Amino acid sequence: MLASSENLLSWKGLKIVTDENEVGACIYRNPNVLDEEDAAIEAPETIPGSTNPRVWELSKANGRFALSLFKQLSKGKPEDANIFMSPLSISTAFAMTKLGACNSTLEQIMQVFEFDTIKEKTSDQVHFFFAKLNCRLYRKTHNSVELVSANRLFGEKTFDFNENYQNISEMVYGAKLLPLNFKEKPELSRERINEWISEKTNKRINNTLPEGSIDVNTILVLVNTIYFKGQWKHKFNRHNSMESKFHVSKTHSCPVQMMYQENSYHYGYFPEDKVKVLEMFYNGEGISMMIVLPDKDTKLAEVEENLTLKKLSGWLSNMKNKPVAVQFPRFRIEDNFSLKEKLQAMGLNDIFSTEHASLPGMVANNQNELYVSDAFHKAFLEVNEEGSEAAAASTILFAGRSLNLNREVFVADRPFLLFIRETTINTLIFAGRVADPCSDK
Repeated sequence: MLASSENLLSWKGLKIVTDENEVGACIYRNPNVLDEEDAAIEAPETIPGSTNPRVWELSKANGRFALSLFKQLSKGKPEDANIFMSPLSISTAFAMTKLGACNSTLEQIMQVFEFDTIKEKTSDQVHFFFAKLNCRLYRKTHNSVELVSANRLFGEKTFDFNENYQNISEMVYGAKLLPLNFKEKPELSRERINEWISEKTNKRINNTLPEGSIDVNTILVLVNTIYFKGQWKHKFNRHNSMESKFHVSKTHSCPVQMMYQENSYHYGYFPEDKVKVLEMFYNGEGISMMIVLPDKDTKLAEVEENLTLKKLSGWLSNMKNKPVAVQFPRFRIEDNFSLKEKLQAMGLNDIFSTEHASLPGMVANNQNELYVSDAFHKAFLEVNEEGSEAAAASTILFAGRSLNLNREVFVADRPFLLFIRETTINTLIFAGRVADPCSDK
């Protein structure tokens, strides 16, 4: 199984309107978040062992943002359209912008990405917790599992960026600044950035920046990529795969290669929510895919509308290991979209405004005012019997299947949700809706 994602922000500049030019000079604190002393009065929360409480809260913030953005994306797409994204990639990219943000721009970043729910006194601590989260996520858990993140700043070579901002970006996020000639060679610069993205995602994410997205006014392009490649802990046998129908809707179905396996899985049926939930682990068990399958007579849109991080976590807590006969499609989906309109609908407005954006910490000597002209996201997912990148032909045969009367049955032959997550602290790395696995668009 392979997944990759890329998130990109492009910046344009006019004139600086503030005297502050130090990274971290502006600090925001949510007055509604309790300090440690006050929080201790509330019911204690069980936090996984050897986990920093603030990293745990950052992971939950990312999860809530993921579901909020997912619902926003869902509003703009038909029910039979696939959705796939990396909320972690998106929030990481905007966390880097927070380094230089002030005033209402900083406040909106903190609120939309839910960084302000972290029980810490000031906003400048978020980067420290991101650094700890990144160390936890991107450690090598198994030789057949690869999770890699890469960040980069591409800046107009004639522009003077704040040195402190550059240093912290590189130290915390590994985002080193590469000067490019946007003013004289915007198209060549666009191609160079797209090449970097392609290289970091093993050539799975290509042509992220569309033609015309870089022009003479572009000052800074910030990129975050996440690439995941993993093999299932329990691989599917190709000889058990066969062509079957996937019911995209009541009136439309399409042929898929349906994989089959009987094994012990983390599984739960939740009749009150009308869903079956299955968790399939990758080698090393540090990362898993969680599949949420509605009952046959339940629309996926109904499940999406009522989904919260609390509900998702509750399902995980109440699932048990048990024998399950799994039928799951082999598929490949790719999604790309502009984030600007979706994030504005969620309350992130000032950063995209030439009048109201306040990002003084990114520039030196109050040289210019920056704003985000657009934000692009592109993600790719491929799932097959191995769980690996390579696609392979499979025979249209079922192997003999022993009859286990105590087994559960999980047949993903209709639209479902999936989440690829780090298992110990439930960090949602990728999230998606597979409504039409016959299409990779």
